Amino acid sequence: MTVVQVDPPIHLEFPNNALLPLLYGERDAHLRRVEQSLGVSIVSRGNHLVITGEPSATGAARTAIEALYQRLEKGMAVEAGEVDAAIRLGIEAAPGSGQSLWSDELTIRTRKRPITPRSPTQAAYIRALRTHSLVFGLGPAGTGKTYLAVACAVDRLIAGEVDRIILSRPAVEAGERLGFLPGDLREKVDPCLRPLYDALHDMLPADQIAKRMASGEIEVAPLAFMRGRTLADAFVILDEAQNTTPSQMKMFLTRLGANARMAVTGDLSQIDLPAGTLSGLTDAIETLSEVEGIGFARFTDVDVVRHPLVARIVRAYDARPPEARPPRPAGFGRPPR
Repeated sequence: MTVVQVDPPIHLEFPNNALLPLLYGERDAHLRRVEQSLGVSIVSRGNHLVITGEPSATGAARTAIEALYQRLEKGMAVEAGEVDAAIRLGIEAAPGSGQSLWSDELTIRTRKRPITPRSPTQAAYIRALRTHSLVFGLGPAGTGKTYLAVACAVDRLIAGEVDRIILSRPAVEAGERLGFLPGDLREKVDPCLRPLYDALHDMLPADQIAKRMASGEIEVAPLAFMRGRTLADAFVILDEAQNTTPSQMKMFLTRLGANARMAVTGDLSQIDLPAGTLSGLTDAIETLSEVEGIGFARFTDVDVVRHPLVARIVRAYDARPPEARPPRPAGFGRPPR
């Protein structure tokens, strides 16, 4: 691929014409998505593209389109989500940096499909999960914190690098008390763990999940079941960690055994602990921020990869001053710092 830049237009030429329909999208839908997101104009003439607009925007568009073309060269699909990911890369990456979301080192292999990051922060998170024994993934809903941690765990299990996956959550949910739910303990707790099951089903066939859970290779359990255990040769994930207490968090982190990895994910804007209770996640971040060997990935609304409206919802809530926010249900509240 040759690149010739004329100030201000940018000219791109692609050698493989067979990839162009996939790159441009049906009726040039992918190009239009880049145009609308970055405020540029893109004109296609066969295998030649001309991008015009503000210099920073045209540079971002170039980075995005080149990244998508490189993805297609690797034999990977390009859909709307990948176009949005490339746009985020274009906005955040330095022009000509060569940064990629879809390098081999960042591709997570699962039984169903390869999983790749959709933002530079997700890329940094995957690197941290692969190089650190303990990683904290922090940020709002929809940023892929838990999903990518489960994907990395499945990848390591399939590769034989760990013997089992352990997925856990504190049994505290959005203002509801489990004692009022019908059923035995498992029936009460399973709905709280449903997001972890959903992530697993996106990466492994249902029969394999059932088989691995029966053999103990995959375990999904509430946080209380972790006490007293040493978790060796395992990839352990604690989800919704903002709803732990400091003593629960310390108990969980000290379960780390030989050849084990831990990922702790949470959103400090959605704490459902009783009012006045310090979040164990807040306490851990303050206590462990300078400890060597621990990775931290901090996501923002820019990294939201669900429906685009989710990012705008997160932004709107975060923009309100504290005094304008309605009180939480009785007995629940954000703990003081």
